[in-house]
Amino acid sequence: MAMITEASKIGSKIGLGVDAYELSVISKAPEPAVDSSWVEQRASSLRSDLPDSDTAVHALPPFDGGWRAWTFVAAGFVLETFIWGFNYSYGVFQNYYTSHPPFEQSSHVAVASIGPTGLAIMFTEGLLLSFFHTRYPDYMKYTLWTGLTLFVLALLLSSFVSDVALLIFLQGICLGVGGGMMYWPSLSLLPEWFVQRRGLASGIMFAGGGVGGFVFPLVVEALLSRIGFRWTLRIWALLMAVVGGVAILGVRPRVPVPKFHAGHPRPAFFPANTQFHKRPVFWCFTLTYWLQGMCFYPVSLYIAVFTATIASPLSAATALSLFNSAGVIGQVLMGYFTDRWPYPRIMFGSALGCCLSAFLLWGFADTLGTIFAFAVLFGGLGGGFPSVLFAAATDSAGANPEQATTALTAVTAIKGIAAVLGPIASSLLLEAGKKSSSSAFTTYGKGGFGPVIVFVGSCAAVTSLSTLAVAAARLDVRPRF
Repeated sequence: MAMITEASKIGSKIGLGVDAYELSVISKAPEPAVDSSWVEQRASSLRSDLPDSDTAVHALPPFDGGWRAWTFVAAGFVLETFIWGFNYSYGVFQNYYTSHPPFEQSSHVAVASIGPTGLAIMFTEGLLLSFFHTRYPDYMKYTLWTGLTLFVLALLLSSFVSDVALLIFLQGICLGVGGGMMYWPSLSLLPEWFVQRRGLASGIMFAGGGVGGFVFPLVVEALLSRIGFRWTLRIWALLMAVVGGVAILGVRPRVPVPKFHAGHPRPAFFPANTQFHKRPVFWCFTLTYWLQGMCFYPVSLYIAVFTATIASPLSAATALSLFNSAGVIGQVLMGYFTDRWPYPRIMFGSALGCCLSAFLLWGFADTLGTIFAFAVLFGGLGGGFPSVLFAAATDSAGANPEQATTALTAVTAIKGIAAVLGPIASSLLLEAGKKSSSSAFTTYGKGGFGPVIVFVGSCAAVTSLSTLAVAAARLDVRPRF
């Protein structure tokens, strides 16, 4: 009864009626796990789309557990595996494109921009999709299927081009748009299914990119060496169509999708009275997340290229696989610890470890053993960093928990800029390093990678310092660090 009273108060506060359907949902939910913020989010989501009075009374599926919740996580994991795992394997494609026709004579900077372009678009379009699905939540399934279609067509058409500009458009821009349309709906629905175990659930979903990043570089390298890039892309298009289609079936909302009728206007496209951008913790975390992207994505792009300078293409693909797969462990562990420790502490350890491994391991790496050790350490610590995202978004939303998703997508949109700027800056530094006659960069950073390593290590060092600002900004959260 206490929860029903609380729901009535909240419904009255925001101008909504709470009918028998909603009261039955709230009264049957697991009471220890439900607080007023959850009820307020639930009541806000209903607005004028409450079911008709003759709708059968039933309870929503439980959150934080149950087969439906874990099926949702499994579907998100598969999508993450194939969307991000493929993009994280671009280093293998880059190594192939720059050494085989028809792209070997193209600008290396242009070829290097293909993968980061797709990543940047997937990061930044989340904010636009969050606005779109706020107004059109009943179109989310269409977004998923449209994204899959675009992703598959981009792969298929890329296999027929011979111009790097078209490759940037198809394998970069179109692939990024399609991947984001598949990825973001599952991420935005996660808070409906998990509350107390949200860090663990998000860590498992994020780990899919690491699993794909481990397996796919080896598979792509084998395919490229045997059948070339054209048939590799065609096979991947078919695989994505089948596996992605099955996974989309498991991406379902926990809360019934609103039904809008005549006389019931849709919500505004842009949310009104957003407050998260006024909180210092949002800006401090956004800066930290951007800095972390500036140091992480150059390594993701160039570790295979670096390894290829002293070893075989297969060893290069193995290094990238180790780098990506280490993120699986990092994401799950950091997600687990985020549910138990203040997340600035986890961010600080991650960034400091990345800094030391870049300066000490990558800088002096001249054997495969050292490169592999760096790949595991940097990949695990840096790849697990996004697991703190939900906790930081919740802090940024503060007393307006319904704005957490918007805050999350705004942060990742900023990181999308880093996904482009970091690799571009590294490309320019690599060209300068190869032309440099400095003896320091012939012994530190093989193959002209010295300036790139200094750039990555410095960005990681600044990131670790920036986490202290995040801790200080959490004035209303204890413990802060």
